[in-house]
Amino acid sequence: MHAQDPSAQSLIDLGKRYWLPVYRPRDVVLDHGKGARVWDTQGRDYLDFGAGIAVNALGHQDPDLLEALTTQAHKLWHTSNVFYSEPPLHLAEELVSASGFAERVFLCNSGTEANEAAIKLVRKWAAAQGREADKRVIITFRGSFHGRTLAAVTATAQPKYQEGYEPLPGGFRYLDFNDVPALEAAFAQGDVAAVMLEPVQGEGGVLPAAPGFVQRVRELCDQYNALLVLDEIQSGMGRTGTLFAYVQDGAKPDIVTMAKALGCGFPIGAMLAGPKVAEVMQFGAHGTTFGGNPLAAAVARVALRKLSSPELLANVARQSQALRDGLARINQSLQLFEQVRGRGLMLGAVLNEANKGKAGAILDHAAAHGLLVLQAGPDVLRFVPALNISDEDLAEGLQRLEAALRSFIAG
Repeated sequence: MHAQDPSAQSLIDLGKRYWLPVYRPRDVVLDHGKGARVWDTQGRDYLDFGAGIAVNALGHQDPDLLEALTTQAHKLWHTSNVFYSEPPLHLAEELVSASGFAERVFLCNSGTEANEAAIKLVRKWAAAQGREADKRVIITFRGSFHGRTLAAVTATAQPKYQEGYEPLPGGFRYLDFNDVPALEAAFAQGDVAAVMLEPVQGEGGVLPAAPGFVQRVRELCDQYNALLVLDEIQSGMGRTGTLFAYVQDGAKPDIVTMAKALGCGFPIGAMLAGPKVAEVMQFGAHGTTFGGNPLAAAVARVALRKLSSPELLANVARQSQALRDGLARINQSLQLFEQVRGRGLMLGAVLNEANKGKAGAILDHAAAHGLLVLQAGPDVLRFVPALNISDEDLAEGLQRLEAALRSFIAG
C-alpha cells in the first residue's frame, strides 16, 4: 500500500455519497491489475474470474493493448465522424473480414448502443419493405439481456429491468428461449420483422441455445422474410471458443452486435450488417459523436487480432475443460451445484435446490478469499476469466473458490 493512499473506506464513502445509488459494489477498492490478477488499495491480490463482466479478455495491462493505446494517444484522441481517421477504417474492414457475413459496420461506444442501432436498423428495413408499423415486431426471449436504454431494456425480456420505466416502446414479443413450437406459432401471426437473441444468454443464467435452435430460427426468418439479429456482446470475441459463438450454431446472421471484449476494457461497441441490411441506413439515418473514436478503434484492432488467434482459442478450449473439471471435483465433495453449463470460458455453475438464491452470499465469501467471480441471477455463479489465463492462475483460482465455498457452507 502506497503511503499516499487514502483509506479504502474514505473512497467507498465517496461512492456512497456522490454516485447515483444504482450499483451495490463490494467494499473493495481496486487499484491495479496484471494478467488475471488485480490488487486493491490495501495491496491484497485477487484472481479475477469476472474480467469486468467478460470485458478484460486479455487480462490487465496486456502489453500490446497498452502499446496501441499509448501510440494512438500521441496522435489523435477524437475527430468525430465529420472526418475520417485511420484506426476505425481498418477496424471496420477487419471486422467485416472476420465475421464471414457482414458488409458494413456501425461503430459506437457500448453494447446497449450496438443493440439500439440493431433495433433501429430492423425497423428501418421493415419500413423500406413497405411494412406497416404493426408488422415490425421483434421477437426476443425470456432471460435475455440486451441493455439499458429504453428500446434495449424493452428487448430485454426480464420485468425486473423494466419496472417503473413504462410506457415502454411497443413492437416486441417475448418467448421462452429454446422453445421451437412457440417460435413457429409467433411467426405464423405474420407480423415478425426480426428475432433477436444471445447464442448464450449471459445475465439469464449462462444458458446456451439448444443444439439446432439457432438454425431453426434462421429457417423461419428465411421462410417469413425476417432478420436474424445475434447479440454477441458477451459471447463474442473468442469467449465461447470461436471468435463468434454463432459459428458453433451453424447459422448465418443478418446483424451481429458486439462490445465488451472488443475493446478489452476500452469502451467500444459495433453493429455488423449483412447484405440484406447493409444499405438500408443512408446519410443522416443514425449517428454518434464518440463512436469509432481513434483511441478505441486502435485498441480494438489489436484485441481482434489477438482474440482470433488459433493459440488463444486453443487456450480457451483447454482452460474451459480445466475449469469444468475443477468445478466437478469441488462439487463431488461439497454438493452445491446441480449442473455446470455454457460454452468455452463463459460457464455458469447452477446452484442446487438447497442453495437457490444464495449466489450473492457466495460472491462475498469468494472476494474474502481473494477471488472475484460473478453471478448470473440469484442462482448461478458465472465464470468469465481472461481468455489467456494461465494454468497456474486457473488452478489457484479454483483453490480459492473451494476455500470460499467451504467457508460459505460453514458460515
